[in-house]
Amino acid sequence: MQFHLNGFRAGDPLQHAPATALHEAARDCVDVLIVGCGPAGLTLAAQLSAFPHINTRIVEQKEGPIALGQADGIACRTMEMFEAFGFAERIAKEACWINETTFWKPDEHNPAHITRGGRVQDVEDGLSEFPHVVINQARVHDYYLEKMHRSPRRLAPDYGLRFLDLNIDESRPYPVEVRLAHGDADSRVETINARYVVGCDGARSAVRRSVNLKLEGESANQAWGVMDVLAVTSFPDVRYKVVVRSASEGNALIIPREGGYLFRLYLELDQLAPDERIANKQVEASDLIAAAQRIFSPYTFDVKEVAWWSVYEIGQRLCRKFDDVPEDEVATRAPRVFICGDACHTHSPKAGQGMNVSMGDAFNLGWKLAAVLSGRAEPRLLHTYSAERQAIAADLIEFDRHWAKRFSERPKTDSASDGDAMAAAEFQRYFTQHGRFTAGTAFRYAHSSVVGDDKYQHLATGFEIGTRFHSAPVVRLCDAKPVHLGHKVKADGRWRMFVFADQQDPTDANARVNALCEFLRHEKASPISAHTPPDADIDSVIEVCAVFQQSHQDIALERTHALLKPAKGRYGLHDMEKMFCVDHRGGNDIFLMRGIDKAAGCIVVVRPDQYIAHVLPLDSYGELSAFFQRIFTMAQG
Repeated sequence: MQFHLNGFRAGDPLQHAPATALHEAARDCVDVLIVGCGPAGLTLAAQLSAFPHINTRIVEQKEGPIALGQADGIACRTMEMFEAFGFAERIAKEACWINETTFWKPDEHNPAHITRGGRVQDVEDGLSEFPHVVINQARVHDYYLEKMHRSPRRLAPDYGLRFLDLNIDESRPYPVEVRLAHGDADSRVETINARYVVGCDGARSAVRRSVNLKLEGESANQAWGVMDVLAVTSFPDVRYKVVVRSASEGNALIIPREGGYLFRLYLELDQLAPDERIANKQVEASDLIAAAQRIFSPYTFDVKEVAWWSVYEIGQRLCRKFDDVPEDEVATRAPRVFICGDACHTHSPKAGQGMNVSMGDAFNLGWKLAAVLSGRAEPRLLHTYSAERQAIAADLIEFDRHWAKRFSERPKTDSASDGDAMAAAEFQRYFTQHGRFTAGTAFRYAHSSVVGDDKYQHLATGFEIGTRFHSAPVVRLCDAKPVHLGHKVKADGRWRMFVFADQQDPTDANARVNALCEFLRHEKASPISAHTPPDADIDSVIEVCAVFQQSHQDIALERTHALLKPAKGRYGLHDMEKMFCVDHRGGNDIFLMRGIDKAAGCIVVVRPDQYIAHVLPLDSYGELSAFFQRIFTMAQG
């Protein structure tokens, strides 16, 4: 953590000084209006609140923050995102860690009973520095709200405001006019004018309907129940993630919850007729408890308290676009209205991806809106939001369709010998094979204006272009502190350029890494020179960090290039935390771990949302500049 750059400040370093123009910020004319305070809306609000010059407002139909949320699973990839927001460690301390998953099947000697059939490690070794955890969605909201409150904007939601409609007129300085009703009645209406509107208002999104977008898909006609319970039980694996497939009473899933006692039960209920809805079946919590007791026989379940419960139908639905611009108009106009999360994709909860992918939507959109509103990028950049996230959601829907189908299948019982065992083993293999998908690390963005081609992928085979930046341990040169390299990427809208040096001594004046630094710092064609405002810190748009192959004890910091220890802030203090070395003592060589060519070195360009945008040679100055010219406008001055 870095602070005191512009002078000593006592107190909590996470509490930013308020924006100087905060008291002048209009509430009826805003840069971004966010509708909905779910995970997607709060992710976007927290990201935009970091920009003092961006006037953001977030509204919610509910009368206040939620106390209980439906979602609970936090994937490894989402924990990496939380690290960028600064609260991953606090979540990890409070949450329940999912370490192993156990699989239960019908007992071959007594099929009416279940028996443990296997277990697997939940997350493969080395996939992420963070675990798969479970925590109440409301607590995730709390951390985002705290982040917003401490930001320069001091952003807070306006509750009790219901979205009515919008209209767009590009002749106005704030083109999107939105009407909001106070409470349930339409008698008191407030009008807000915005440059951009983002609908994070759930599966029944009014924002989505206002721009004529539709959720398209189908239902599997299968009902499930879910409940969070405190119970006395003889079932031994209640603190593991558990998949249960019974012979005739349906299937179930246990998710242990934070706190050591609470756990969540997903329970298969009845098959629905094509025209039947679960809401019409009048299911009660007692029905779910009875289903659990049947499925988990011979084990006992004495439920003492139901903290929350619900019933739902499995279905997968997806919008064709995540913004208001039809495909045939993409070349002629930029988006003004966007939808995120459940507003544009819905699926079953058992894959644990709903909240995670929704927050990923917002993280993708936030830095792009900030770049456009800051004047650093043209509005056409905003087209990449729908293009990238719709493709990710489509992959999720396809996976969820197969996963939900597999989950609801009855175990094979036609074999007299080991039919059940074979079915259980097959299901377990399917779970393991798709571990990276459920961890959120398998997503890959296609080649675009913000994702380069794979011409030089061979220079860093473990940093696949279009995927998230897979962190690894390094040692910081200035103070010998072991750190994770990926934790340099914060939710501040900046790009990172990680320079992995070749085997030359980085203090040698003729080293290639120094030639690159000279170009970046002094040449007019440099992306830093071209796109950094003249009155801003040199790393305010693109931060350059270097990783050296030598031990930190073998490099004279005072002889390293000035770009890697730049003078910043009003006092010209030197930022010393941009150089890193291989962790030789810990046996963690990031060059070997991520397949980086030691002889050649390379540049790995990372986007503000932690995704790898490009891999380039150390001396590929022209291609480096050309890539950023596709994204940024030229700095004025």
